[in-house]
Amino acid sequence: MADRATDLTAMPIERVETQVMFLRSTDDPAKFGTLWERLETLVGLPGRKFFGAFYAYTQEYHVCVEMREEDDPAALGLESGTLPGGRYLRTRLLGEPPEVYKRIGPTFDALVKAAQPDETRPFIEFYRQRDEIDLLLPIATSDTSDASLSRTSP
Repeated sequence: MADRATDLTAMPIERVETQVMFLRSTDDPAKFGTLWERLETLVGLPGRKFFGAFYAYTQEYHVCVEMREEDDPAALGLESGTLPGGRYLRTRLLGEPPEVYKRIGPTFDALVKAAQPDETRPFIEFYRQRDEIDLLLPIATSDTSDASLSRTSP
C-alpha cells in the first residue's frame, strides 16, 4: 500500500466561491485550536464543510464553515463572507491529527516555490475529513493552461 501521507502531488484546479461564516484571528497558530473548537461547538460537525483561510496581505487567519440557508451568523456571534473562487494549485495532506496540522505551513511553502501565488486571495485549507486536508494556493490566471484544470467545489 502506498504511503498516502507523503503524496504531495499538486494540480491546478478552478474552484467556485464559497459563502462562509467565520471567526477571525491573527496569524498565531497557538490560537487556532481554541477557535476551531468554538466554531465546531457553535455549528456542529455532521454534514458541515470546514475551511481555514490565511490572508497574507493582512496576516489574518479565518476559521470558516460553509453557510447553509438556515444559518444566522449574527445570532451565532460569527462574521460572514466569501472564500473566493478562481484558479488554485491543490495538494492533499493525509495523516492523523494533530501531526498532519504541523505539515500545513511547510507544504504551503513548497507550493509557493512551485507557483507564484495571487496574494489578493487567501491560502485555503479544506478539511475534507478528519485525516484529509486539501491545501489550495491561489494562483494567477497566467500560471496554468485551461487544458490542465479540473473544476471542483468547494
